[in-house]
Amino acid sequence: MEIQHQYDGRKGSFFIEEGARRFAEMVYVMAGSKKMIIEHTEVDDSLQGQGIGAKLLEALVEYVRKEGIKVLPLCPFAKATFKKRPDLQDVLN
Repeated sequence: MEIQHQYDGRKGSFFIEEGARRFAEMVYVMAGSKKMIIEHTEVDDSLQGQGIGAKLLEALVEYVRKEGIKVLPLCPFAKATFKKRPDLQDVLN
């Protein structure tokens, strides 16, 4: 399954979709041009235990590094993952 990204100029998400069904999603909103707030992460029960949430976060981090954006994780999952992963912490606000 491929991680996709959509962004409408204010909010967006990194997600896994098959057909018309989203199986996993990490939702964010922009607070200015260089600050992203991660609001919510959701992974379908059928994908639990496969590290999908971490893969979504890694895709998001790769994107913000390229764009020079800092991240504020309000989502409990994202916040906990950042704490456990020093390799991702350079993007934190």
